[in-house]
Amino acid sequence: MTISLPLDLPVMEAGDPASPEALVLHGGGGPRTVAPIVAHLASTMHVVAPTHPGWEGTELPGSIASVADLATGYLDRLLEGGERGVVLIGSSIGGWIALEMALQAAAHARYSGLISAVVDIDGVGAIVEGEPIADFFGLDARGLAELAWHDPERGYIDPAGLTDEQRAIQQGNGRTMATIASSMADPALLARLGGVDVPALMVWGDSDGIVTPAYGRALAAAVPGARFAEIPDAGHLPHLENPEATWRVVDPFLAEVAAQSR
Repeated sequence: MTISLPLDLPVMEAGDPASPEALVLHGGGGPRTVAPIVAHLASTMHVVAPTHPGWEGTELPGSIASVADLATGYLDRLLEGGERGVVLIGSSIGGWIALEMALQAAAHARYSGLISAVVDIDGVGAIVEGEPIADFFGLDARGLAELAWHDPERGYIDPAGLTDEQRAIQQGNGRTMATIASSMADPALLARLGGVDVPALMVWGDSDGIVTPAYGRALAAAVPGARFAEIPDAGHLPHLENPEATWRVVDPFLAEVAAQSR
């Protein structure tokens, strides 16, 4: 089966096209949640952050029924664009997509040299014994804020304040996420992570109740040579709650990757 992404996906893009490439992959909250990553990296990288198909009212092709399918679609798009040495930066489900892309790139010769590194920010996707992923689909807005944010009041969005259009988009995002990642995990992923063959950094908010820091440490331990960094006073989206501390661990890692690529 051929997997192809819609050609008209909305994309945030910033930075000099001649700079090293970064592909930023958003989580369930949509592209707005990774906008600060795009803005921060634009001074040193060419940053591209697509809206995943099926999010924000876009079409979800019938050929995409899993995170693995979506990862293949993004890899093929990068290959078609002639990219090399792309840094993958994923948040939440975007972290899962990034790891899956790195695994597929390592396993298939046609993707050789396509990916140079992975930064996984509070990513879901694996089953870790004793560290279950929160039941995202069973949470109401208040419950989600309590688990996902160090400061729940900052993250709480009152559903009563949403417009009909915003509510429809939110519901559509949820349906897409349920379609491609119904359990928020691939039972085989943790064991497969030993196949990642590029530098990897796991960045975790110390207050994340969706996937705990212990969960993140287990992912880092499963990836050869991966580093783990815990961000204080932050939950599931540390780049939103404590950006300065997040950049202090991400920037040196990316600088090392860039130096190794020269």
